Amino acid sequence: MKIVYFLSDAHLGSLAVAHQRTQERRLVRFLDSIKDKAAAIYLLGDMFDFWYEYRYVVPRGYTRFLGKLSELTDRGVEVHYFTGNHDIWAYSYLAEECGVTLHKQPETTEIYGHEFFLAHGDGMGDPDASFRVIRAVFHNRLCQRLFSALHPRWGVSFGLLWARSSYLKHKAKGEPVYMGDDKEHLVLYAKQYLEEHPNIEYFMFGHRHIELDLKLARHSRLMILGDWINQFTYAVYDGEHMFMEEYVEGESQP
Repeated sequence: MKIVYFLSDAHLGSLAVAHQRTQERRLVRFLDSIKDKAAAIYLLGDMFDFWYEYRYVVPRGYTRFLGKLSELTDRGVEVHYFTGNHDIWAYSYLAEECGVTLHKQPETTEIYGHEFFLAHGDGMGDPDASFRVIRAVFHNRLCQRLFSALHPRWGVSFGLLWARSSYLKHKAKGEPVYMGDDKEHLVLYAKQYLEEHPNIEYFMFGHRHIELDLKLARHSRLMILGDWINQFTYAVYDGEHMFMEEYVEGESQP
C-alpha cells in the first residue's frame, strides 16, 4: 500500500528567511524522494509566505516547487493544497497549471477507510480579536477585488513585507511553543468538534509551527505538523500507522 504524507508551513519566499533558495531546494528534494512511494500528499497551508493570484499574473519565483508539484500530479500522485492565512488568495492557477486539488475550507475526508479532519488551523478557537478582524478582511471578496486593483509590483511587495512584519512580531513576543492541553486553541477546538463528530480519527493541522502528536480519545489523535523553515517535519500514514518524521537529507526516508 502506498503512503500518504502531510506537511505545512514552508512559507516559501519569506523575507524573514535568509536561506530562501536553499529552503525551497530542500523541500523539493524531499518531494522528489517520496514521488515513487506517495499515493497522496496533503499540503495544509502557508506553503508560500504570500501568494496572491492576479487574473494574468502570479508571484515571481517558486519555479522548482511548482515544477515538482506538476511532476507529482503528472505521475498520478494526488496533491491536495489547503489554503492558510498567508495563501488565502490562491484561486485557479495551482489547480489548472500544477494539477493540485485546491481546498479553501476545512474538510472531512476518508483515507484508507479512516476519517480525517484536515485544515490549516487559522481562526479555529483563537480568541485574538485583532486576528479575527484581519482574517475577515482578508477573506472579504470586496477587499480582495480592491487589492487586485493594485499593480502586482506594489501588491506582492506589500504582501511580503506584511508577512515579514507578522513573523517578526510573533518572534519578538516569544510565542509559547506549546500552551498545554487546556489552552492550546487547536486542541480545544478539536475536542469540542469531536463531541459532535465522534467518528473523526485524525485531526491534522498546520499553522502553529509546532510538532505535536496528541491522543484526544481512545480512537482519535490530533497532529500539528511543525514547519519547513526550521523543523522540516511531516506526518506519514500507511493505512494502519500514523507517525511524525523529520526530513534529514542523506538519510533514507520511509
